[in-house]
Amino acid sequence: MTTAPLFKPTRIGDIEINNRIVMAPLTRSRADEAQGDIPGSAMNVAYYRQRSSAGLIISEGTQISPTGKGYRATPGIYSQAQVEGWKHITQAVHDAGSKIVAQLWHVGRITHPDLIAGQPPVAPSAIQAKVVAYTHNGKVELPVPHALSTTEVQELVQQFRQAAANAMRAGFDGIEIHGANGYLIDQFIRDGANHRTDIYGGSIENRCRFALEVVDACVAEIGAGRVGIRLSPVSCVNDLTDSHPQAVFGYLVEQLNQREIAFIHIVEGTTGGSRQPAGFDYAWARKTFQGAYIANNGYTRDMAMQAIQSGTADAIAFGRLFIANPDLVERLKTNAPLNTPNPKTFYTPGPVGYTDYPTLEKTDPN
Repeated sequence: MTTAPLFKPTRIGDIEINNRIVMAPLTRSRADEAQGDIPGSAMNVAYYRQRSSAGLIISEGTQISPTGKGYRATPGIYSQAQVEGWKHITQAVHDAGSKIVAQLWHVGRITHPDLIAGQPPVAPSAIQAKVVAYTHNGKVELPVPHALSTTEVQELVQQFRQAAANAMRAGFDGIEIHGANGYLIDQFIRDGANHRTDIYGGSIENRCRFALEVVDACVAEIGAGRVGIRLSPVSCVNDLTDSHPQAVFGYLVEQLNQREIAFIHIVEGTTGGSRQPAGFDYAWARKTFQGAYIANNGYTRDMAMQAIQSGTADAIAFGRLFIANPDLVERLKTNAPLNTPNPKTFYTPGPVGYTDYPTLEKTDPN
């Protein structure tokens, strides 16, 4: 089975990878919050190094500014100290033979002032998300966000551009723009959160404008072959919906294809849940977008192998399985049993449930 296409090299934009198995972005809440949301501790380095048999690693969500943070102890990529911290991780991944891109993230309205130094959350429109935040003061409802002015939107585009530049200085091979899961870019795209009447709201073209301006800024900074984007056309997480996902995400995919970016990373169905929700044609997206198509959400070994064999995807992203199986690629190659992830340790500090999952026993050839 090691000769199956899933385990063979390919190219994603300008990035050559050893196999078609991608480690999905995974928030783990283990950055050094006290020092300014800095990654790169020995524990962080070990976590990424352990999983470097993946053809490509997409980093955990990495906020582009202090106000882009939505969860405790998530890393940033806007300060020099953060850039220096990430260098330890990217070097370890490269030394282990893998490639890594930074997921650039702004959560928009999915945060609370307790997490962003008392500042109000921002969003395309002043519409409250009916979810809670986990802050230093416990579980709290999210407030009504501040509706961004046109000037503020354009400032955010430049923050994404700077974050892309910082990612390259930190040694990443490229970036993934987080346009999924109900966060800021997704909030602009979908009419469940965007009720604007200016150039960033109303029509499909206007609602996609912010996403495409961010893409264009990042492409101008680091080149199209090192830029990708994650999308979740029908996922309803973080209280976000759209009335016509095929129309809006269809337009967006067509526009992304024209920009010749490296990849689109699609959550097929509900993020972390059912693959069944209808409303978007993933096969159409795969056919329309001429760059790499990374498929995500609930893939098993058999599903992944079939998808690559049939050409319905160029690579498959695994999330929770990579949390519990640092040697996931080897386990998939040999069809070995898989460890079960422990959700109770997904976001807790320390090595438990982070760097202590067992790997397969190595057989001594002697």
